Amino acid sequence: MTKALDVARDLLRCPSVTPADAGALGVLEKLLKDAGFETHRLTFTEPGADDTDNLYARIGTAAPHITFAGHTDVVPPGDDKAWSHDAFAGDVDGDVLYGRGAVDMKGAIACSVAAVLDYLQANGGKPKGSISFLITGDEEGHAVNGTVKLLDWAAKRGEKFDHCVLGEPSNVNALGDCIKVGRRGSLSGTLIVEGKQGHVAYPDRAHNPLPDIAALVSALNADPLDHGTDHFPPSNLEFLSIDTGNPAWNVIPAQARARFNIRHNDYRTQDSLRALIEGRVEKLSGNHTTARVEWEPSNADAFLTQPGPFTDLVIAAIEEVTKRRPKLDTGGGTSDARFIVHYCPVLEFGLVGQTMHQIDERTPVADIEALTKIYRSVLDRYFK
Repeated sequence: MTKALDVARDLLRCPSVTPADAGALGVLEKLLKDAGFETHRLTFTEPGADDTDNLYARIGTAAPHITFAGHTDVVPPGDDKAWSHDAFAGDVDGDVLYGRGAVDMKGAIACSVAAVLDYLQANGGKPKGSISFLITGDEEGHAVNGTVKLLDWAAKRGEKFDHCVLGEPSNVNALGDCIKVGRRGSLSGTLIVEGKQGHVAYPDRAHNPLPDIAALVSALNADPLDHGTDHFPPSNLEFLSIDTGNPAWNVIPAQARARFNIRHNDYRTQDSLRALIEGRVEKLSGNHTTARVEWEPSNADAFLTQPGPFTDLVIAAIEEVTKRRPKLDTGGGTSDARFIVHYCPVLEFGLVGQTMHQIDERTPVADIEALTKIYRSVLDRYFK
């Protein structure tokens, strides 16, 4: 029997900091191929982005088709000396697994693989439908050569997914407390205010853009973007920096720039947000301030998987193992679920995210074992 902990430790020992694979996909490919999966290793490219390796594996040809999605790439470990255990050693200490990616999200991938292999072993080596894995190495980076292209490749082959479980660390405090059923969208831009450069001793000959941009920042933050929806909190705009690029002490700058990010709910689209912000900037600027907004490209739209039978099935599996009824949540940052939702309903359920991206990222071994049982229960219920 393949143990999730063993798979997780093998994955953690691969220093797969985005976009490096470092052997992580090979670990999974061998396990799945040996179990009878048809596997495909695909490298996608994009100008201005790093080439990325991806893995697609499937067993079975019939419906229903459930896919487990995830990413083997991880963020950098930071200060190696600050870790109590080597970030890429996969150490277990006091029944706790340490390593970069332990919760985000090599641990969950290991659990899904172990659960699937156990299910197949107990059912003659074949599912009563189809099981697949969508694994990328591009989630922590630009997310342009990973899941979005892997899904497109699969669709062109005629692959059809009925449901997906994405193993992101959805739980907040304890395993079983939260399922992500959606995510807010993300949109970034720069507010630019033009002035007139001049000597600070002769302000009448110049126009300082800093007071203007300060007033605009304050005004844009004063009014809410919306009041939220049934499943999402209100959209929010956060300014990140105000800068002129001016190193001098005796020069009034010619321009001021303020960077911002908006996390928005499903009431707003990116187009409607752009129109809203640009309209407010124009109105607030009046006739005396020259201001505009430059937008960054974004592939992060808000989405929601409506609760239904599949959600109920996953909730029942979680309650069976943890005795907790998970909250259905849409908070947090972006994930590859924003791409998957265009192909099938997707739920995010993995380990507890308390230490993701931190020094000494870690998870209790007991959670690894429990998550494997949950995924196995999902499979039993799904193909019942």
